[in-house]
Amino acid sequence: MRLPLIAPMLATPGTLPPAGQDERWAYETKQDGQRVVVYLPGDGTVELRARSGEVITNAYPELHPLGGALGGVPAILDGEVVALDERGRGDFQRLQSRMGLARSPALAARRATQTPVHLVLFDVMFLRHRLTALPYLRRRQALEGLALTGPYWSTPGALVGHGAQALQATRDNGLEGLVCKKVDSVYEPGVRSRSWIKIRNAQTVDVIVGGWLPGRGRLSGLPGALLVGQREAGRLRYVGRVGTGWSENERAELGRLLLATESHTCPFDPEPRMPEVHWVLPRLVGEVRYVSRTRSGRLRHPSWLRLRPDLAPEDAAADLP
Repeated sequence: MRLPLIAPMLATPGTLPPAGQDERWAYETKQDGQRVVVYLPGDGTVELRARSGEVITNAYPELHPLGGALGGVPAILDGEVVALDERGRGDFQRLQSRMGLARSPALAARRATQTPVHLVLFDVMFLRHRLTALPYLRRRQALEGLALTGPYWSTPGALVGHGAQALQATRDNGLEGLVCKKVDSVYEPGVRSRSWIKIRNAQTVDVIVGGWLPGRGRLSGLPGALLVGQREAGRLRYVGRVGTGWSENERAELGRLLLATESHTCPFDPEPRMPEVHWVLPRLVGEVRYVSRTRSGRLRHPSWLRLRPDLAPEDAAADLP
């Protein structure tokens, strides 16, 4: 059967729904992986498409047997490919070694034996016919009725109500966050909808500014990103670049402070290699929000919160892995 192409519905960043509306929402664990739409035409094959629409089937050969899981029933499923750590949590750094290999099937097959992936399924948009106009709970019932559980795929449950407890559980278990979905919401292909709300479990940390990269266009002459680090064993270790979180006034003020502390010497040890960098004396301390760290200690999805003039650079000591 020739299946229609359906773009994935996207969630809007936000916070928990009001307590009085809790029972109108379902809660799913937010996964830290690569979003995929799964096409099962019912002939034993499977096609995986990334959020961009690119066909990435060959990147994940361990998922190919999913093509026969429903027999001759045609279906389109929504899910996320993750690479699990030792505690069963999605580890995006592990997944990166598996991504981008759709045109290198031999290499993908070798990587699959070293770092297998797992497909988490959370919606169904087509099952013999299109289901996008059905409310979330009806689609969810249809998905769970397929009983899709295998060596490399599963259908975790969703919780209706109890959002605060669900969010706290993700925090207690070191998970990426929570996705809140209105129980009566339809599936909106390609739309970033307020009917789906994503909440990331972010952390904060104090960092030292060691350099900056110039902005482009209207930000020409201003910092486009800050290079930040933390003290560790007497050296300043680079932990990432921060390019979001400022107002226009804050960005301009940071620009003035950075120009006043300009230096020709990189303060980081070892030195991060990147073009067009401007080094500064490591005197400014700031607070950033981030989702998690890589195994090498780099911050994932950092966002600037504020300057910390109350802290000396020595106070930004490392809590690195």
